Amino acid sequence: MKLNKIKLALGLVAGLSVAMPMIASAAADQEKAIANADNWAAPRGDYTNQAHSKLTQINQGNVKNLKAAWTFATGVNRGHEGAPLVIGNMMYVHTAFPNNVYALDLNDNQKIVWSYFPKQDPSVQAVLCCDNVSRGLGYGDGKIMLQQNDGTLVALDAASGKKVWDVKNTDPKVGATNTNAPHVIKDKVLTGCSGAEFGVRCFMAAYNLKDGSLAWKAYSTGPDSEVLIGKDFNKENPLYSALSVYEDVNGGNKQGGSFKKIDTAKLKGGEKDLGVKTWLKPQAVKDGWQHGGGSVWGWWPYDPKTNLVYYGTGNPSVWNPDVRPGDNKWSMTVFARDLNTGVARWGMQMTPHDEWDYDGINEVILFDNGGKTYAWHHDRNGFAYTWQADNGTLVAAEKVHPFVNWATDVDKKSGVPNKLATASTHQDYNAKGVCPAALGTKDQQPA
Repeated sequence: MKLNKIKLALGLVAGLSVAMPMIASAAADQEKAIANADNWAAPRGDYTNQAHSKLTQINQGNVKNLKAAWTFATGVNRGHEGAPLVIGNMMYVHTAFPNNVYALDLNDNQKIVWSYFPKQDPSVQAVLCCDNVSRGLGYGDGKIMLQQNDGTLVALDAASGKKVWDVKNTDPKVGATNTNAPHVIKDKVLTGCSGAEFGVRCFMAAYNLKDGSLAWKAYSTGPDSEVLIGKDFNKENPLYSALSVYEDVNGGNKQGGSFKKIDTAKLKGGEKDLGVKTWLKPQAVKDGWQHGGGSVWGWWPYDPKTNLVYYGTGNPSVWNPDVRPGDNKWSMTVFARDLNTGVARWGMQMTPHDEWDYDGINEVILFDNGGKTYAWHHDRNGFAYTWQADNGTLVAAEKVHPFVNWATDVDKKSGVPNKLATASTHQDYNAKGVCPAALGTKDQQPA
């Protein structure tokens, strides 16, 4: 039995390996690498984000016979959350801070062909959350893409490991860092931003793969012009763009009490600049959207039929919900954006005015059924969502466990969850027994 490179890279006994010739077009290069099942050329395997291999040699009948073939020590003892890349006979391994990269030849006893050791200021570790992790590498146009924790996005020559270009994406001095894997899609490199725990206004950015120049940047909060919301945003589902979806009740706190869902019939859809207007202004925080969080560090699929890329945004900042009344858009949102322009086609906020750090960054997975493409997302808030991928129409939103008790259900037209007042937490009220806790019914572990 021969050894398949991608399975061998994971220490599993497997099949065949095919070399990967370099070709001129960046898009064709990556698409060809992804199409070859012997490779693992994207953070989650391919554009669908399913993280599923098409190889069939390992099955239910023989999986019990798997055993370790070899190991490789990275020399770094913190969290290793992303999978290595495998392209042809080469495996590319990354580490937690300081984000070293190793290129191993799988045809030559895992020989280290090259290594890259970034020089980063150790102080960046103080503002990394959570743990000093790096969630993977990207590949395209003969380049290995590394997103360093200090915000530097680096393009390395896949054959030699030499730096081709680099660009500064975030600034740790203001609490903004990076823990995500860069995603190469066609001629763009997508990368995000971490730092919602430190009052950072986060974003998704696209850089040109050729030279690292900025193609577009879309913030998670702020005016439509900076969130890159266009005229057709949520055209089919205008209630996703309602000014307010809850009303205060009970007077349970000086800053606004508990919340009750506004009747769907009373919602006014199609509102503008919600990334500003849904951040109300108590005395404690002025223009809270300017420090509104909405981190972007997950794993992002792409649909070539519509040219849309999908991702989730994280929790709003600050954690104390009483100093940021309002829905806090567009934190806790799944967006679909045009790859070329960054303009949002649709976006639905899953946890308006998040009070529990549920985040919204878990991966979106694309799948086809009945001639249509759907986007599926298991959120940390305990609900699993299915949208029609092209226009965002909500098909299903169901609890993944009966213990989920912060909300009863989700309105299919508006996407708004029915919160329970007893689960709402405040400065002078500590809600108990809320499920799920901050880790969620599912954290970033892949589905």
